[in-house]
Amino acid sequence: MEECNKIEIQHICSNICSGGTPKSTIAEYYGGNIPWLNTKEINFNRIYKTEKTITDEGFNNSSAKWIPSNSVIVAMYGATAGKTAITQIPLTTNQACCNLTIDSTKADYRFVYYALCNNYSYLASLANGGAQQNLNAKQIKEFEIPFPSLREQKRIADILFSLDDKIELNRRINDNLEQQAQALFNYYFIDNRNKLGDYTESNLTQIATYLNGLAMQKYRPSYGEIGIPVLKIKELGQGFCDISSDLCSPSIRSEYIVNDGDIIFSWSGTLMIDTWCGGTCGLNQHLFKVNSELYPQWFIYFWTNHHLDKFIRVAKDKAVTMGHIKRSELVSSEVIIPNKTTLENLDKIFKPIFEESTSKKIENRKLEEVRNTLLSKLMSGELKINDLHS
Repeated sequence: MEECNKIEIQHICSNICSGGTPKSTIAEYYGGNIPWLNTKEINFNRIYKTEKTITDEGFNNSSAKWIPSNSVIVAMYGATAGKTAITQIPLTTNQACCNLTIDSTKADYRFVYYALCNNYSYLASLANGGAQQNLNAKQIKEFEIPFPSLREQKRIADILFSLDDKIELNRRINDNLEQQAQALFNYYFIDNRNKLGDYTESNLTQIATYLNGLAMQKYRPSYGEIGIPVLKIKELGQGFCDISSDLCSPSIRSEYIVNDGDIIFSWSGTLMIDTWCGGTCGLNQHLFKVNSELYPQWFIYFWTNHHLDKFIRVAKDKAVTMGHIKRSELVSSEVIIPNKTTLENLDKIFKPIFEESTSKKIENRKLEEVRNTLLSKLMSGELKINDLHS
């Protein structure tokens, strides 16, 4: 990037505001046609839709405001404080969002987004408060970012945005693949079991091994060892390890090493299951690594996932701080096992879909690594934009 000054965010915005939350006890305020964004949806991403919507009545009886597309949203409260997103649709937000409408005559909204992403750690470190660490609008308004010429901003944003376009396309393909596979699983194993022919009734523990992780604080890297990241619930939820992830010794027993393509099931706290594609790491306690020597990966994944809603309900009913399930819940979870010939035929359908989905996730991780490297070097000036075209 060319030599440039820095500028406070407030000087390149045409509007900066927070949002509002309609009263949650009034059902008529929710479920309308107005997209309403919560900070938990902000995760260095593009917003095409929101988890919740509000009605005109909810909008008119709250501090919610319309935020135009191509705005930059910064989360101010709690675990997401300092994270950013770009709106791809007009929407409203809650009061924990700082909404930046960028003046297009001064700055490229994409460049501002990437500059904030690059400064996430520092921005998040400014959060303060009691149990919940918060940012405030004044801190964000006065936050300084690099300010090259508008032409230079656009050139940098074009490169980074093109990588994110590919990542976004892969995500959409993956969503479609997962929906296809889930629909096929439901069709054969849930709704039309008669089409399977002969089958055996079993349970989850009979088709797979559920290996619980280690208390990794006991397995820190030894002197001279290069540690590997620890896979905890946080990392599983976000799909990757980061600079805040703990490290463990790479010398732990091989079964506790997690590699791309391994199925991981969080059975405590936030229950979820996913195919891990975030690189090599160590399996922490409260997570199961699920594998089988007898049955395909897709088979054990979809059967475990089939019972996930039930597991979440069981965990929620536990009168403890961190809800969880016991192994007995795995034993009591029904599984239908087709005969060998039928399973082999189904494997020809499911396996390519499952492997393609995993491949797309791994490709995205590598693309994100390239993007993040370019982002850091371009913003610091270590890499000049012309170097990429020479």
